[in-house]
Amino acid sequence: MDATQPAYCRPAAFHAFTAALPIAGTPQGLFRAAWAIAQHERPQADLAAGETVIENLIGAIRRRFQSTSEEARLAHLHDVLFEVLGFRGNTEDYYNPANSYLPEVLRSRRGLPITLTLVYRRVAAGLDITVHGVNAPGHFIAEIESSERHRKGDSRTFVDPFFGGGLLNGQEVFQRIEKATGQSLEPSRQYLSRATPEQWLGRMLNNLQAVFAASGRERDLYAMQEMQALL
Repeated sequence: MDATQPAYCRPAAFHAFTAALPIAGTPQGLFRAAWAIAQHERPQADLAAGETVIENLIGAIRRRFQSTSEEARLAHLHDVLFEVLGFRGNTEDYYNPANSYLPEVLRSRRGLPITLTLVYRRVAAGLDITVHGVNAPGHFIAEIESSERHRKGDSRTFVDPFFGGGLLNGQEVFQRIEKATGQSLEPSRQYLSRATPEQWLGRMLNNLQAVFAASGRERDLYAMQEMQALL
């Protein structure tokens, strides 16, 4: 068997994922790789259409600017994404695979912490705001890399797109982690490490594998494993 041809994953999705990996260190590249994951089950999902949605969001937020300060850009980003459009976590149907699929997240404005953080990061990049994913156990969140906030003494500022984009400090993040995991944890910087592209995509694929295993969807489980083997 040709190792470059998947046995279970939809070939177009597999090859799109492969092509995006070399640029997955950028917000655009990570978005494309994550979109490819969805194309295994959503082959009709058009990447160009998804990127147009993102660019339209960026344009709508930019047209609001009366100040070019980072704080103003961040405030408009949060107002549009979380207040006007209502992006937030799907607490009613958390384990639905659609929550891991970017086309569905953009359509429904509901998702998992990790996919909502990915959308947040991608739009923020278009506004010249640097956002990192934080690979916290049980609850993926975002971190804003802000020179303005650093000068004001905020060492690290976190955002939780799952709960409407609230700004958090480190202590509040640990409280979210404890609530998500049901465990009492000793605060440690290791729990707040920034996610590499491989960790980000691997966690998305692990989420889907868990869902597919629980629902007996073996072929889809194997398809996600084939993608994960590329990381």
